[in-house]
Amino acid sequence: MKTVEAPAGIAFRVHAIPPRTLAEIRLAGHDRFGNELTPILDADGGSPLRCCLRRSTPGEQLYLIAYRPFEGPGPYAEVGPVFVHAGPCPGYRENDAYPADYRDWPTMVFRPYRHHAGLNGDAIAYDAIQMGDGGAAETLIDVIFADPTINFIHTRNVHAGCFMFSITRAAPFS
Repeated sequence: MKTVEAPAGIAFRVHAIPPRTLAEIRLAGHDRFGNELTPILDADGGSPLRCCLRRSTPGEQLYLIAYRPFEGPGPYAEVGPVFVHAGPCPGYRENDAYPADYRDWPTMVFRPYRHHAGLNGDAIAYDAIQMGDGGAAETLIDVIFADPTINFIHTRNVHAGCFMFSITRAAPFS
């Protein structure tokens, strides 16, 4: 990985799994890969929820679903397990800030993507990958977005490899 000097405070947006996507999955009774929805009682709490970007509390009902954070097919369109609320959830509303419940998360991978003409889509920008904990999130995001060719970032759990959430540049005001 190359080291890049980070500019000060690039504005960004954090994106959980969209509530509409999860409403469609709940209504269908299975995830987009045919896995039946089976409620799980999270007795201990602490599961990373990808619907509202917080950790579950003891006793919450969850689903473990297969999820692909890409709309279309492609070699980087990985599918993996994620926890979401079994019932309706308002989603993540503080999308202009790094999720508070992920601040103390151990090391995460901040995996950037840029356009790749040969793939007719986005590819991992291996030279811009960063790793760190939630306390360093804004610095890592600034370093990655210092490269104007980066389109978005996926954060992943470094131990399990699971998708956590995506990050985009904030749209400039017009």
